[in-house]
Amino acid sequence: MTAEPVAIIGAGPVGQSAALLLARWGVPSVLLDQRAARDWVGSKSICQQREVLDIWAAVGAGKQIAAEGVTWRTARTYYRDRELFNITLADPGRSPFPPFVNISQSRTEEILDARIAAEPLVELRWSHHVVGIDPGADEVALRCATPAGEVTIRAPYAVACAGAHGDLVRSELGVEFAGGSFADRFLICDIAAELPGWERERRFYFDPAWNPGRQVLIHPCPESTYRIDWQVPPDFDLAAEERSGGLDRRISAILGDVGYRLLWRTDYRFHARCVDRMRVGRVLLAGDCAHLMAPFGARGLNSGVQDAENAAWKLAFALRGWAPLRLLDSYHAERHAAAVENLDVTSATMRFLVPPTEADRAHRVDVLDRALSDPGAVAEVDSGRLAEPFWYVDSPLTTPDPSRPVPARPPRGATPPVAPGVLLPDLPLRPGHPAGHRLRELVRDGLLVMAASGAPEPDVLAGWARAVTAAPLRAYPMAALSAELEPLLGARPGEVWLIRPDGHLAAVVEAGDQRQLAIAIRRCLALPVPG
Repeated sequence: MTAEPVAIIGAGPVGQSAALLLARWGVPSVLLDQRAARDWVGSKSICQQREVLDIWAAVGAGKQIAAEGVTWRTARTYYRDRELFNITLADPGRSPFPPFVNISQSRTEEILDARIAAEPLVELRWSHHVVGIDPGADEVALRCATPAGEVTIRAPYAVACAGAHGDLVRSELGVEFAGGSFADRFLICDIAAELPGWERERRFYFDPAWNPGRQVLIHPCPESTYRIDWQVPPDFDLAAEERSGGLDRRISAILGDVGYRLLWRTDYRFHARCVDRMRVGRVLLAGDCAHLMAPFGARGLNSGVQDAENAAWKLAFALRGWAPLRLLDSYHAERHAAAVENLDVTSATMRFLVPPTEADRAHRVDVLDRALSDPGAVAEVDSGRLAEPFWYVDSPLTTPDPSRPVPARPPRGATPPVAPGVLLPDLPLRPGHPAGHRLRELVRDGLLVMAASGAPEPDVLAGWARAVTAAPLRAYPMAALSAELEPLLGARPGEVWLIRPDGHLAAVVEAGDQRQLAIAIRRCLALPVPG
């Protein structure tokens, strides 16, 4: 185990998650943030995905965040004064977490801070502004400006979670941050109001009378608060809007005579950018420091926390000697591909929401007009596809299975067929099983080998696996974990399934094939694979 802590730049949710996840693997870290203390500033990223709640559950925070957040299951979409359609987010009933919860980023950070305060392997240092980075061959040196003067922090590795304004970090590392910005601005207001019937629904309005030609999004939040997003013109002036009373009129146009309290407001422009490299030597870039995208679909913070999980288990395995350092090469391969997918999805949404050309504007009006009477046109209305975990089907760590082709994305709430690279679904384990309460808890304890009916006994499989790696691993018969597991996964008699520490399927091996299991484990950990 490394005695020197990993340095994490930025104590937002992505940096907090990375620190706590490293600690779970026994790896110490030091969190560096340029602010003097935690700042409570508005709702910011509010929509936390089921898979991210599950990651936070592994560090003791997921259940509390889910319990305090608002669970919404119905998403309504309107065009002018008519509802076009609504979608109910189905819950398969296997996970203890809802598809999403809404909770302010500030409250999420506070809950994660409490976990950090109780974790001796994490040191949080405020007022440490990173002003220089030297990613050397043997260590990373971070020069930090502090109230006591400049200090240099040396670490075996660093994770850069410096957020959207991590320009200095990206410049010091020499990475490109290609992309662009959208012309229109967006106004956000957090309000407190009593709105019966709105507490469990997300509402999206295209071209309402109170924001003609643009759109409005309304999200419920805890304690009778709501987040309202307006698309506004490029020259929108928030200060002038407040002075003239226009902001109150804007809110009252939605709420009517209902009284409200304005809790926070801001305006900003969305960006679509991605670094060309998410690993620069001993530095891994994560979250908004690596990729910026429009929030429609809630893919920003959620993908950032998934960056943190990917980085944490790979750093831990490399630093603890369970895998070679080249395992870290797969961090860029996997998470850059995830960022590109998220940018493709959110950029397509923004082209529909903020049409850049006359042809795009005409297309949008045509689609919305047709959707009023043609159910077939509803599928063309793009108000954002909600965040999903990325599938590592093309990862160098994944062993493809020609008999299990990569499935298409299913409707939200449906369980996709599982193929190598896909995240396993969750389900409860048999009551009283020593492995825990549910499958997703079990997978995060190391490598997991699961045997379908007719496969070798678990102790035999564990012996084969331990001949390849000293990494933590466990082996179980699927039937002993849950009677539902084999049919849910589509496992065939005699198969052996290898699961990564983040719950993604790494490989499926035929019955009794010790050599192929060894090759799959070696590939999953970036160990040399015999020809």
